[in-house]
Amino acid sequence: MLVTGLCFVAVTALVKMLGTEVPPAQSAFLRYFLGLVFLLPVLGTLRKTHIAPRDWLLFAGRGGVHTLGVILWFFAMTQIPLAEVTAMNYLSPVYVTLGAALFLGERLAARRVLAIVVAILGALVILRPGFREVSLGHLAMLFTAFSFGASYLMAKNAVEKYGPTVVVAMLSIWVTIGLAPFAWEVWTRPSLQSIGILFAVACFATAGHYSMTLAFANAPMTVTQPVTFLQLVWATLLGTLVFGEPVDIWVVLGGSLIIGAICFITWREAVLKKRAITPPDAATKL
Repeated sequence: MLVTGLCFVAVTALVKMLGTEVPPAQSAFLRYFLGLVFLLPVLGTLRKTHIAPRDWLLFAGRGGVHTLGVILWFFAMTQIPLAEVTAMNYLSPVYVTLGAALFLGERLAARRVLAIVVAILGALVILRPGFREVSLGHLAMLFTAFSFGASYLMAKNAVEKYGPTVVVAMLSIWVTIGLAPFAWEVWTRPSLQSIGILFAVACFATAGHYSMTLAFANAPMTVTQPVTFLQLVWATLLGTLVFGEPVDIWVVLGGSLIIGAICFITWREAVLKKRAITPPDAATKL
């Protein structure tokens, strides 16, 4: 998870470095298009997988929702500091929790409601409406987190049936297709340097998802989830040292509230799951 955080912060730093040289929609398309090279090792698996017609609609729908989130994220990166992008992106798991209750019938206990309220307060601390101008970049990140949350919910339905390899591959393909018309509308001739930066983005993003998968396979979520807070630390330091962005204590405080709420939700789900699978004391005695 430590490596994951560094990889994802590298992604945001590279996109920040690219700036407005390439339009956000085109940058997003090139990132995913160049990243398709990483699908070559799994082409055999994809060819052998039979996908039901209704699941094609699920994958396409997820690709559309994720496409919107990716465009908004690339746009936000050109508008607001790294630390704010990172902190507000933590809202995605909160949206997932709400969506699971509304659409998947999962129970929303009082503790989870309280955690969601704390996370929303964290977002308000970052935005501080009425005390400063809420920019288009901030609004873009709010909808980015919502889009990614919806995407993760759709993935939850598909991953048990097809496995993570197929689900990730289908996302890459559909998002590339979804971004193509948006990129075409604003297309400018990218420099070799821009293409190199976006290929590096694809490499770091792929490495980050891979290392995150390894972490999930080797440790419970209660261990891995709190480490994601370090992404905010790395992003704040990078923004200050490399891009000259001032440290905003309100962003750090708001991000801490959000990640604290996420960690609490993760811990409670782990406790409840353990209770469900642990047999009573008498059942273990012969």
